[in-house]
Amino acid sequence: MDIKIIHRYDVSPPANSVPATALPLTFFDIPWLLCRPVQRLFFYDFPQSPPSFAHTTLSLLVRSLSLCLRRFFPFAANLVLPLAPPQEPYILYSDGDSLCLTVAESAASFAELVSDEARDATLIHPLVPQLPPPRASDSARVGPLMAVQVTLFPNEGICIGVQFLHVAADGRSFNHFMKSWASIHRSRGDPTCTDLDESSPFHDREVIKDPNGLKTTLLKDWWNCVGSSPTRSPSKARLAVADKVRVTLVLGKDRINRLKAQVLSQLKNDDIGSESEPIHLSTFVVACAFIWVCIIKSKDEEHERRDQTSSESGNNELCYFCFLADCRDRLEYSIPSTYFGNYLDICILSEKRNTLLGKSGVSHAARAIGARVKEVKTGGGLRGAAEWITGYAVADNGDLVTVAGSPRLKVYDTDFGWGRPTKSHVAHVDTSGVITLALAECRNGDGGVEVGLALPKVCMEKLVPLLEKGLK
Repeated sequence: MDIKIIHRYDVSPPANSVPATALPLTFFDIPWLLCRPVQRLFFYDFPQSPPSFAHTTLSLLVRSLSLCLRRFFPFAANLVLPLAPPQEPYILYSDGDSLCLTVAESAASFAELVSDEARDATLIHPLVPQLPPPRASDSARVGPLMAVQVTLFPNEGICIGVQFLHVAADGRSFNHFMKSWASIHRSRGDPTCTDLDESSPFHDREVIKDPNGLKTTLLKDWWNCVGSSPTRSPSKARLAVADKVRVTLVLGKDRINRLKAQVLSQLKNDDIGSESEPIHLSTFVVACAFIWVCIIKSKDEEHERRDQTSSESGNNELCYFCFLADCRDRLEYSIPSTYFGNYLDICILSEKRNTLLGKSGVSHAARAIGARVKEVKTGGGLRGAAEWITGYAVADNGDLVTVAGSPRLKVYDTDFGWGRPTKSHVAHVDTSGVITLALAECRNGDGGVEVGLALPKVCMEKLVPLLEKGLK
Protein backbone atom coordinates (compact mmCIF):
# COMPACT_ATOMS: atom_id res chain seq x y z
CA MET A 1 0.00 0.00 0.00
CA ASP A 2 1.25 3.46 -0.90
CA ILE A 3 1.10 5.77 2.10
CA LYS A 4 1.80 9.48 1.84
CA ILE A 5 2.84 11.05 5.15
CA ILE A 6 1.22 14.47 5.47
CA HIS A 7 2.41 15.60 8.89
CA ARG A 8 3.58 14.44 12.28
CA TYR A 9 2.50 15.99 15.57
CA ASP A 10 3.86 15.56 19.08
CA VAL A 11 0.67 15.59 21.14
CA SER A 12 0.89 16.31 24.88
CA PRO A 13 -1.70 16.87 27.57
CA PRO A 14 -2.43 20.61 27.97
CA ALA A 15 0.53 22.41 29.55
CA ASN A 16 0.76 22.12 33.36
CA SER A 17 -2.36 19.94 33.49
CA VAL A 18 -0.58 16.80 34.70
CA PRO A 19 2.12 16.75 37.42
CA ALA A 20 5.28 14.69 37.00
CA THR A 21 4.28 11.17 37.93
CA ALA A 22 6.09 7.84 38.33
CA LEU A 23 3.84 4.78 38.18
CA PRO A 24 5.27 1.50 39.51
CA LEU A 25 4.39 -1.70 37.69
CA THR A 26 2.24 -4.20 39.56
CA PHE A 27 2.51 -7.97 39.24
CA PHE A 28 -0.37 -7.77 36.74
CA ASP A 29 1.84 -5.62 34.46
CA ILE A 30 5.12 -7.55 34.59
CA PRO A 31 4.26 -10.41 32.17
CA TRP A 32 3.34 -7.88 29.47
CA LEU A 33 6.90 -6.58 29.35
CA LEU A 34 7.50 -9.63 27.13
CA CYS A 35 4.53 -8.94 24.87
CA ARG A 36 4.70 -7.46 21.39
CA PRO A 37 2.95 -4.07 21.11
CA VAL A 38 -0.82 -4.09 20.70
CA GLN A 39 -2.00 -2.78 17.31
CA ARG A 40 -5.64 -1.84 16.80
CA LEU A 41 -7.20 -0.23 13.70
CA PHE A 42 -10.59 1.52 13.56
CA PHE A 43 -12.07 2.12 10.09
CA TYR A 44 -14.89 4.61 9.45
CA ASP A 45 -16.88 5.63 6.40
CA PHE A 46 -15.72 9.20 5.90
CA PRO A 47 -16.45 10.78 2.49
CA GLN A 48 -14.29 13.88 2.93
CA SER A 49 -11.79 15.35 0.53
CA PRO A 50 -8.24 16.11 1.74
CA PRO A 51 -8.84 19.90 1.86
CA SER A 52 -12.06 19.44 3.82
CA PHE A 53 -10.35 17.03 6.23
CA ALA A 54 -7.46 19.45 6.78
CA HIS A 55 -9.76 22.40 7.48
CA THR A 56 -12.59 20.82 9.47
CA THR A 57 -11.40 17.61 11.12
CA LEU A 58 -7.66 17.41 11.66
CA SER A 59 -7.27 20.23 14.20
CA LEU A 60 -10.15 18.84 16.27
CA LEU A 61 -8.62 15.35 16.26
CA VAL A 62 -5.34 16.78 17.60
CA ARG A 63 -7.01 19.00 20.19
CA SER A 64 -9.38 16.31 21.47
CA LEU A 65 -6.48 13.85 21.77
CA SER A 66 -4.52 16.37 23.83
CA LEU A 67 -7.51 16.93 26.13
CA CYS A 68 -8.02 13.19 26.50
CA LEU A 69 -4.36 12.66 27.44
CA ARG A 70 -4.89 14.95 30.43
CA ARG A 71 -6.80 12.05 32.00
CA PHE A 72 -4.95 9.21 30.27
CA PHE A 73 -1.46 10.67 30.68
CA PRO A 74 0.40 7.30 30.86
CA PHE A 75 -0.11 6.95 27.10
CA ALA A 76 1.97 10.13 26.66
CA ALA A 77 4.55 8.90 29.17
CA ASN A 78 7.62 6.66 28.80
CA LEU A 79 8.51 3.16 29.93
CA VAL A 80 11.81 3.11 31.84
CA LEU A 81 13.59 -0.25 31.49
CA PRO A 82 16.68 -0.71 33.68
CA LEU A 83 19.52 -2.69 32.15
CA ALA A 84 20.18 -4.88 35.18
CA PRO A 85 18.46 -6.02 38.40
CA PRO A 86 17.62 -5.20 41.14
CA GLN A 87 16.23 -2.00 39.56
CA GLU A 88 12.61 -2.31 38.47
CA PRO A 89 10.91 -0.99 35.33
CA TYR A 90 8.31 1.76 35.77
CA ILE A 91 6.28 4.33 33.84
CA LEU A 92 7.39 7.97 34.05
CA TYR A 93 5.45 11.05 32.97
CA SER A 94 7.15 14.45 32.91
CA ASP A 95 5.51 17.71 31.86
CA GLY A 96 5.79 18.07 28.11
CA ASP A 97 5.97 14.33 27.36
CA SER A 98 4.02 13.45 24.23
CA LEU A 99 2.97 10.75 21.85
CA CYS A 100 3.56 10.85 18.10
CA LEU A 101 0.48 11.39 15.92
CA THR A 102 1.10 10.71 12.22
CA VAL A 103 -1.30 12.00 9.58
CA ALA A 104 -1.25 10.13 6.27
CA GLU A 105 -3.16 9.65 3.04
CA SER A 106 -3.72 6.47 1.03
CA ALA A 107 -5.09 5.65 -2.41
CA ALA A 108 -5.67 1.99 -1.50
CA SER A 109 -9.09 0.37 -1.77
CA PHE A 110 -10.97 1.17 1.43
CA ALA A 111 -13.58 -1.50 0.65
CA GLU A 112 -10.91 -4.21 0.41
CA LEU A 113 -9.36 -3.25 3.74
CA VAL A 114 -12.65 -3.52 5.64
CA SER A 115 -13.67 -6.78 3.97
CA ASP A 116 -14.02 -10.05 5.89
CA GLU A 117 -12.57 -12.06 3.00
CA ALA A 118 -9.10 -13.63 3.07
CA ARG A 119 -6.39 -11.26 1.83
CA ASP A 120 -2.70 -10.50 2.14
CA ALA A 121 -1.93 -9.66 5.78
CA THR A 122 0.63 -7.03 4.77
CA LEU A 123 -2.08 -4.76 3.33
CA ILE A 124 -3.16 -3.20 6.62
CA HIS A 125 0.23 -2.73 8.24
CA PRO A 126 1.13 0.61 6.66
CA LEU A 127 -1.86 1.92 8.65
CA VAL A 128 -0.17 0.97 11.94
CA PRO A 129 1.87 3.83 13.47
CA GLN A 130 5.49 3.18 14.33
CA LEU A 131 6.63 3.48 17.93
CA PRO A 132 9.85 5.49 18.13
CA PRO A 133 12.70 3.28 19.39
CA PRO A 134 13.78 3.54 23.04
CA ARG A 135 16.79 5.69 23.86
CA ALA A 136 19.61 5.17 26.36
CA SER A 137 19.39 7.23 29.55
CA ASP A 138 21.13 6.74 32.94
CA SER A 139 21.64 2.95 32.86
CA ALA A 140 18.18 2.40 31.40
CA ARG A 141 16.30 2.37 28.13
CA VAL A 142 13.48 4.89 27.92
CA GLY A 143 10.80 4.65 25.25
CA PRO A 144 7.28 5.83 24.44
CA LEU A 145 4.22 3.78 25.24
CA MET A 146 1.88 4.78 22.40
CA ALA A 147 1.77 6.11 18.84
CA VAL A 148 -1.26 7.05 16.73
CA GLN A 149 -1.79 7.30 12.97
CA VAL A 150 -4.75 8.83 11.17
CA THR A 151 -4.95 7.77 7.51
CA LEU A 152 -7.39 9.39 5.11
CA PHE A 153 -8.79 7.53 2.11
CA PRO A 154 -10.02 10.56 0.12
CA ASN A 155 -13.81 10.66 -0.30
CA GLU A 156 -14.12 7.12 1.09
CA GLY A 157 -13.00 6.55 4.63
CA ILE A 158 -10.61 7.14 7.48
CA CYS A 159 -8.57 4.81 9.66
CA ILE A 160 -7.37 5.54 13.19
CA GLY A 161 -4.49 3.21 13.99
CA VAL A 162 -3.00 2.85 17.46
CA GLN A 163 0.06 0.97 18.66
CA PHE A 164 0.80 0.76 22.38
CA LEU A 165 2.71 -1.34 24.88
CA HIS A 166 0.47 -3.77 26.78
CA VAL A 167 2.47 -3.13 29.94
CA ALA A 168 0.73 0.26 30.16
CA ALA A 169 -2.86 -0.92 29.93
CA ASP A 170 -5.12 -3.87 29.23
CA GLY A 171 -7.90 -3.94 26.67
CA ARG A 172 -10.49 -2.48 29.02
CA SER A 173 -8.26 0.49 29.89
CA PHE A 174 -7.34 1.07 26.24
CA ASN A 175 -10.96 1.02 25.10
CA HIS A 176 -11.82 3.41 27.93
CA PHE A 177 -9.22 5.77 26.46
CA MET A 178 -10.47 5.39 22.88
CA LYS A 179 -14.12 5.97 23.82
CA SER A 180 -13.15 9.02 25.89
CA TRP A 181 -11.16 10.48 22.98
CA ALA A 182 -14.06 9.77 20.64
CA SER A 183 -16.51 11.38 23.08
CA ILE A 184 -14.44 14.57 23.37
CA HIS A 185 -14.09 14.75 19.58
CA ARG A 186 -17.82 14.13 19.09
CA SER A 187 -18.58 16.99 21.51
CA ARG A 188 -16.37 19.35 19.47
CA GLY A 189 -13.60 19.45 22.07
CA ASP A 190 -15.55 19.69 25.31
CA PRO A 191 -13.45 17.82 27.92
CA THR A 192 -16.28 17.88 30.49
CA CYS A 193 -18.27 15.40 28.41
CA THR A 194 -16.19 12.59 29.97
CA ASP A 195 -16.10 14.11 33.46
CA LEU A 196 -19.82 14.27 34.17
CA ASP A 197 -20.36 10.52 34.05
CA GLU A 198 -17.69 9.76 36.67
CA SER A 199 -15.68 7.80 34.13
CA SER A 200 -12.24 9.28 34.82
CA PRO A 201 -9.47 6.65 34.87
CA PHE A 202 -8.11 5.62 38.27
CA HIS A 203 -4.30 5.55 38.37
CA ASP A 204 -3.39 4.74 41.99
CA ARG A 205 -1.50 1.42 41.90
CA GLU A 206 -1.71 1.08 45.70
CA VAL A 207 -5.12 -0.58 45.32
CA ILE A 208 -3.41 -3.72 43.98
CA LYS A 209 -2.66 -6.21 46.77
CA ASP A 210 0.24 -8.65 46.51
CA PRO A 211 0.38 -10.69 49.74
CA ASN A 212 2.15 -13.62 48.06
CA GLY A 213 5.01 -11.64 46.56
CA LEU A 214 4.04 -12.35 42.95
CA LYS A 215 5.80 -9.23 41.69
CA THR A 216 9.16 -10.44 42.98
CA THR A 217 8.69 -13.86 41.38
CA LEU A 218 7.55 -12.49 38.03
CA LEU A 219 10.31 -9.87 37.91
CA LYS A 220 12.88 -12.61 38.46
CA ASP A 221 11.35 -14.67 35.64
CA TRP A 222 11.32 -11.60 33.37
CA TRP A 223 15.01 -10.92 33.97
CA ASN A 224 15.77 -14.58 33.26
CA CYS A 225 13.97 -14.24 29.91
CA VAL A 226 15.49 -10.97 28.71
CA GLY A 227 19.02 -11.20 30.14
CA SER A 228 20.86 -7.97 29.37
CA SER A 229 18.59 -6.94 26.47
CA PRO A 230 15.11 -5.95 27.74
CA THR A 231 13.92 -4.70 24.32
CA ARG A 232 12.62 -6.38 21.17
CA SER A 233 13.66 -5.91 17.57
CA PRO A 234 10.78 -4.98 15.22
CA SER A 235 12.41 -6.74 12.27
CA LYS A 236 11.21 -10.19 13.35
CA ALA A 237 7.64 -8.92 13.53
CA ARG A 238 7.80 -7.58 9.98
CA LEU A 239 9.15 -10.89 8.70
CA ALA A 240 6.34 -12.79 10.45
CA VAL A 241 3.69 -10.95 8.42
CA ALA A 242 5.26 -11.49 5.00
CA ASP A 243 3.70 -14.86 4.08
CA LYS A 244 0.38 -14.60 5.92
CA VAL A 245 -3.20 -14.00 4.92
CA ARG A 246 -5.86 -12.76 7.31
CA VAL A 247 -9.58 -13.42 7.40
CA THR A 248 -12.55 -12.47 9.58
CA LEU A 249 -14.93 -15.25 10.54
CA VAL A 250 -18.39 -13.98 11.51
CA LEU A 251 -20.34 -16.19 13.90
CA GLY A 252 -23.81 -14.69 14.13
CA LYS A 253 -26.22 -15.38 16.97
CA ASP A 254 -27.96 -18.16 15.04
CA ARG A 255 -24.68 -19.96 14.37
CA ILE A 256 -23.61 -19.55 18.00
CA ASN A 257 -26.91 -21.01 19.23
CA ARG A 258 -26.56 -24.01 16.91
CA LEU A 259 -23.01 -24.61 18.14
CA LYS A 260 -24.22 -24.46 21.75
CA ALA A 261 -26.96 -26.98 21.00
CA GLN A 262 -24.46 -29.27 19.29
CA VAL A 263 -22.09 -29.14 22.27
CA LEU A 264 -24.86 -29.84 24.79
CA SER A 265 -26.16 -32.73 22.68
CA GLN A 266 -22.70 -34.27 22.44
CA LEU A 267 -22.09 -33.90 26.17
CA LYS A 268 -25.40 -35.63 26.83
CA ASN A 269 -24.55 -38.46 24.44
CA ASP A 270 -21.20 -38.88 26.19
CA ASP A 271 -23.00 -38.92 29.55
CA ILE A 272 -21.09 -35.83 30.63
CA GLY A 273 -24.12 -33.56 30.89
CA SER A 274 -25.29 -35.50 33.94
CA GLU A 275 -22.44 -34.14 36.04
CA SER A 276 -23.52 -32.14 39.11
CA GLU A 277 -21.78 -28.99 37.87
CA PRO A 278 -23.45 -27.64 34.70
CA ILE A 279 -21.12 -26.50 31.92
CA HIS A 280 -20.52 -22.78 31.47
CA LEU A 281 -21.39 -22.40 27.79
CA SER A 282 -21.17 -18.73 26.82
CA THR A 283 -20.71 -17.29 23.33
CA PHE A 284 -17.03 -16.81 24.12
CA VAL A 285 -16.60 -20.42 25.24
CA VAL A 286 -18.32 -22.08 22.30
CA ALA A 287 -16.71 -19.84 19.67
CA CYS A 288 -13.22 -20.42 21.06
CA ALA A 289 -13.76 -24.17 21.41
CA PHE A 290 -15.01 -24.55 17.85
CA ILE A 291 -12.19 -22.58 16.24
CA TRP A 292 -9.50 -24.14 18.46
CA VAL A 293 -10.52 -27.64 17.34
CA CYS A 294 -10.69 -26.59 13.67
CA ILE A 295 -7.17 -25.19 13.92
CA ILE A 296 -5.87 -28.44 15.45
CA LYS A 297 -7.55 -30.43 12.68
CA SER A 298 -6.03 -28.21 9.99
CA LYS A 299 -2.57 -28.94 11.40
CA ASP A 300 -3.17 -32.69 11.77
CA GLU A 301 -1.48 -33.65 8.47
CA GLU A 302 1.65 -31.81 9.52
CA HIS A 303 1.71 -33.67 12.84
CA GLU A 304 1.12 -37.03 11.16
CA ARG A 305 4.15 -36.52 8.94
CA ARG A 306 6.26 -35.39 11.86
CA ASP A 307 5.10 -38.15 14.20
CA GLN A 308 4.81 -41.06 11.77
CA THR A 309 7.60 -42.92 13.58
CA SER A 310 5.79 -42.52 16.89
CA SER A 311 2.07 -42.03 16.39
CA GLU A 312 1.29 -42.73 20.04
CA SER A 313 3.48 -39.90 21.30
CA GLY A 314 1.97 -37.62 18.67
CA ASN A 315 -1.57 -38.41 19.80
CA ASN A 316 -0.65 -37.73 23.43
CA GLU A 317 1.01 -34.43 22.59
CA LEU A 318 -0.51 -31.49 24.45
CA CYS A 319 -2.22 -28.61 22.68
CA TYR A 320 -2.48 -25.34 24.60
CA PHE A 321 -5.08 -22.59 24.69
CA CYS A 322 -4.54 -19.23 26.39
CA PHE A 323 -7.13 -16.56 27.12
CA LEU A 324 -7.38 -13.57 29.44
CA ALA A 325 -10.00 -12.84 32.07
CA ASP A 326 -10.70 -9.39 33.52
CA CYS A 327 -10.47 -9.60 37.32
CA ARG A 328 -11.81 -6.16 38.29
CA ASP A 329 -14.83 -7.59 40.09
CA ARG A 330 -13.63 -11.15 40.63
CA LEU A 331 -11.07 -11.08 43.44
CA GLU A 332 -11.55 -10.98 47.21
CA TYR A 333 -10.99 -7.23 47.26
CA SER A 334 -12.55 -4.64 44.97
CA ILE A 335 -10.91 -1.92 42.90
CA PRO A 336 -12.51 0.94 40.95
CA SER A 337 -14.07 -0.24 37.68
CA THR A 338 -12.10 2.49 35.86
CA TYR A 339 -8.72 1.30 37.17
CA PHE A 340 -6.13 2.09 34.49
CA GLY A 341 -3.46 -0.55 33.95
CA ASN A 342 -3.54 -4.34 33.70
CA TYR A 343 -5.87 -6.42 35.83
CA LEU A 344 -6.02 -9.69 33.91
CA ASP A 345 -5.79 -13.34 34.82
CA ILE A 346 -3.75 -15.29 32.26
CA CYS A 347 -5.51 -18.64 31.79
CA ILE A 348 -3.56 -21.44 30.07
CA LEU A 349 -5.27 -24.77 29.33
CA SER A 350 -3.95 -27.97 27.82
CA GLU A 351 -5.67 -30.93 26.16
CA LYS A 352 -4.30 -34.01 24.39
CA ARG A 353 -4.34 -33.65 20.65
CA ASN A 354 -6.18 -36.94 20.09
CA THR A 355 -8.93 -35.74 22.46
CA LEU A 356 -9.47 -32.58 20.42
CA LEU A 357 -9.40 -34.56 17.17
CA GLY A 358 -12.07 -37.01 18.37
CA LYS A 359 -15.77 -36.83 17.51
CA SER A 360 -16.43 -34.96 20.77
CA GLY A 361 -13.46 -32.62 20.37
CA VAL A 362 -15.44 -29.36 20.39
CA SER A 363 -17.42 -30.47 23.44
CA HIS A 364 -14.26 -31.41 25.34
CA ALA A 365 -12.69 -28.06 24.44
CA ALA A 366 -15.82 -26.16 25.49
CA ARG A 367 -15.96 -28.02 28.80
CA ALA A 368 -12.31 -27.18 29.55
CA ILE A 369 -12.58 -23.50 28.57
CA GLY A 370 -15.94 -23.13 30.32
CA ALA A 371 -14.63 -24.66 33.53
CA ARG A 372 -11.74 -22.18 33.66
CA VAL A 373 -14.03 -19.22 32.93
CA LYS A 374 -16.38 -20.36 35.67
CA GLU A 375 -13.50 -20.78 38.10
CA VAL A 376 -12.38 -17.20 37.54
CA LYS A 377 -15.93 -15.89 37.94
CA THR A 378 -16.40 -17.70 41.25
CA GLY A 379 -13.24 -16.47 42.95
CA GLY A 380 -10.62 -18.76 41.45
CA GLY A 381 -8.73 -16.03 39.63
CA LEU A 382 -4.92 -15.91 39.86
CA ARG A 383 -4.56 -19.68 40.19
CA GLY A 384 -1.09 -20.35 38.86
CA ALA A 385 -0.20 -16.64 38.64
CA ALA A 386 3.35 -17.36 39.82
CA GLU A 387 3.85 -19.34 36.58
CA TRP A 388 2.42 -16.72 34.20
CA ILE A 389 5.81 -16.26 32.52
CA THR A 390 7.36 -19.72 32.87
CA GLY A 391 4.08 -21.51 32.09
CA TYR A 392 3.51 -19.47 28.95
CA ALA A 393 7.05 -20.23 27.82
CA VAL A 394 6.30 -23.97 28.11
CA ALA A 395 3.05 -23.62 26.17
CA ASP A 396 4.73 -21.47 23.52
CA ASN A 397 6.98 -24.42 22.64
CA GLY A 398 3.98 -26.58 21.71
CA ASP A 399 0.74 -26.11 19.79
CA LEU A 400 -0.53 -22.85 21.24
CA VAL A 401 -3.58 -20.78 20.33
CA THR A 402 -4.19 -17.49 22.13
CA VAL A 403 -7.03 -14.96 22.27
CA ALA A 404 -6.80 -11.18 21.90
CA GLY A 405 -9.69 -8.80 22.46
CA SER A 406 -13.16 -9.60 23.76
CA PRO A 407 -16.76 -9.00 22.67
CA ARG A 408 -17.28 -7.32 26.06
CA LEU A 409 -14.99 -4.43 25.07
CA LYS A 410 -17.57 -3.17 22.53
CA VAL A 411 -15.05 -1.78 20.06
CA TYR A 412 -17.87 -0.92 17.65
CA ASP A 413 -19.20 1.64 20.14
CA THR A 414 -16.16 3.87 19.49
CA ASP A 415 -17.91 6.77 17.71
CA PHE A 416 -15.99 9.95 16.85
CA GLY A 417 -19.12 11.50 15.38
CA TRP A 418 -18.84 9.60 12.11
CA GLY A 419 -21.02 6.69 13.25
CA ARG A 420 -19.96 3.22 14.32
CA PRO A 421 -16.73 1.82 12.89
CA THR A 422 -17.12 0.06 9.57
CA LYS A 423 -14.47 -2.40 10.71
CA SER A 424 -11.94 -2.88 13.47
CA HIS A 425 -8.84 -5.03 13.06
CA VAL A 426 -6.31 -6.27 15.61
CA ALA A 427 -3.22 -6.00 13.43
CA HIS A 428 -0.68 -7.55 15.80
CA VAL A 429 -2.22 -11.03 15.40
CA ASP A 430 -0.33 -11.10 12.09
CA THR A 431 3.04 -10.67 13.78
CA SER A 432 2.55 -13.16 16.59
CA GLY A 433 4.67 -16.28 16.61
CA VAL A 434 1.59 -18.26 17.68
CA ILE A 435 -1.93 -18.43 16.26
CA THR A 436 -4.01 -15.66 17.82
CA LEU A 437 -7.78 -15.21 17.60
CA ALA A 438 -8.91 -11.57 17.68
CA LEU A 439 -12.42 -11.48 19.16
CA ALA A 440 -14.95 -8.67 18.94
CA GLU A 441 -18.70 -8.33 19.01
CA CYS A 442 -20.51 -8.46 15.66
CA ARG A 443 -20.86 -4.98 14.23
CA ASN A 444 -24.57 -5.55 13.54
CA GLY A 445 -25.21 -6.10 17.24
CA ASP A 446 -27.00 -9.44 16.86
CA GLY A 447 -25.15 -11.02 19.78
CA GLY A 448 -22.61 -12.92 17.70
CA VAL A 449 -18.85 -12.52 17.42
CA GLU A 450 -16.24 -11.64 14.83
CA VAL A 451 -13.02 -13.62 14.90
CA GLY A 452 -9.99 -12.29 13.04
CA LEU A 453 -6.97 -14.49 12.49
CA ALA A 454 -3.88 -14.68 10.29
CA LEU A 455 -2.08 -17.78 9.03
CA PRO A 456 0.39 -18.72 6.31
CA LYS A 457 -1.51 -19.12 3.05
CA VAL A 458 -1.11 -22.92 2.94
CA CYS A 459 -2.48 -23.27 6.48
CA MET A 460 -5.39 -20.92 5.81
CA GLU A 461 -6.37 -22.94 2.72
CA LYS A 462 -6.71 -25.99 4.98
CA LEU A 463 -8.49 -24.19 7.81
CA VAL A 464 -11.24 -22.28 5.97
CA PRO A 465 -12.96 -25.43 4.53
CA LEU A 466 -12.92 -27.00 8.01
CA LEU A 467 -14.57 -23.91 9.50
CA GLU A 468 -17.19 -23.84 6.76
CA LYS A 469 -17.90 -27.54 7.10
CA GLY A 470 -18.18 -27.28 10.86
CA LEU A 471 -20.64 -24.40 10.65
CA LYS A 472 -22.88 -26.41 8.33
